[in-house]
Amino acid sequence: MPDISPRVTTGAVARRLGISPTTLRSWDRRYGMGPADREGGRHRRWTPADIAMLEEMCRLTTSGVPPSEAASVALSRAGRRPAAGTERSSSADSRPVHGAGSGNGLPLGDVRHEFRGLARAAVRLDSPTMDELLADLMRTHGLVTAWEEVMAPTLHAVGRKWESSDDRYVEVEHLLSWHISTALHRFTGSTPPAPREAPPVLLACVPDEQHTLPLEALAAGLGERGLPTRMLGAAVPAEALNAAVRRIGPSAVVLWSQSHYTASHNLARHVVDTGFGVKGARTYPLVMLAGPGWGNRPLPAGMIRPGGLREALEVLARRCSVVSAPLTAPASATVG
Repeated sequence: MPDISPRVTTGAVARRLGISPTTLRSWDRRYGMGPADREGGRHRRWTPADIAMLEEMCRLTTSGVPPSEAASVALSRAGRRPAAGTERSSSADSRPVHGAGSGNGLPLGDVRHEFRGLARAAVRLDSPTMDELLADLMRTHGLVTAWEEVMAPTLHAVGRKWESSDDRYVEVEHLLSWHISTALHRFTGSTPPAPREAPPVLLACVPDEQHTLPLEALAAGLGERGLPTRMLGAAVPAEALNAAVRRIGPSAVVLWSQSHYTASHNLARHVVDTGFGVKGARTYPLVMLAGPGWGNRPLPAGMIRPGGLREALEVLARRCSVVSAPLTAPASATVG
């Protein structure tokens, strides 16, 4: 019986996998990973079995397997051997990759080879692989390394890509953001609950600021350390933030601003001057200005600007460890 499986063009397969047609032709030439049958001798038409083989190739390279080894495995699992005349793999296949590229066109910069799989999966809109990679990254390397060396660089690369390509890759950024957020929430849910009696760290984006992922990473890191948090999320109105500070009595307030257009130093000064507790023994929160929007201007007492996730976690952990000694004025709201 003749094979009547639907056949797809190279362009359609490339769009489905999130790779270029040139890459598919290269894999065919170098490793014999072309379609099992060709119409008219040269025109490539891919069957579901062919596409499944290519998906396996993508999955393996995404996980850090050198292309030549990935091709050998993918062909073997598909029950095929490299076609006669294909090029042999070169030593370049197994060399670590550092500079730009190697993320399916995303400007990743100097990112370790084994960490580039997330970018490749994101461009392919490969949700299952993104979930697997994110969970494995945090389990193997820890939250801070996963965020600072993989998640944040990949998010920045996608953002730069769509800004420079007429709004292409917007779907990649949205899906990647959703999966990173989901992974961070799962990580938070896997940590033991923090003590209820401890004053929490209050996390909020300033008004008009929609970027919450860095705060979600910080919340996950605080949860990992057994420190209580309250997450208010995106674009918190000033009145709501003020009410939350007075009601919760936090040990610290983290204000995130991605852009200088959203940063409000007046709001930060108001928060650092907000006391709570009984008269004569008022407590004032430490205010952490997080994100690139705040710039580098000198900060008044009671405020601090961390250099990254690791430093923010260390500062807040120290702050929470000494918060049982109430402050009597905002000027004494030191790091600890």
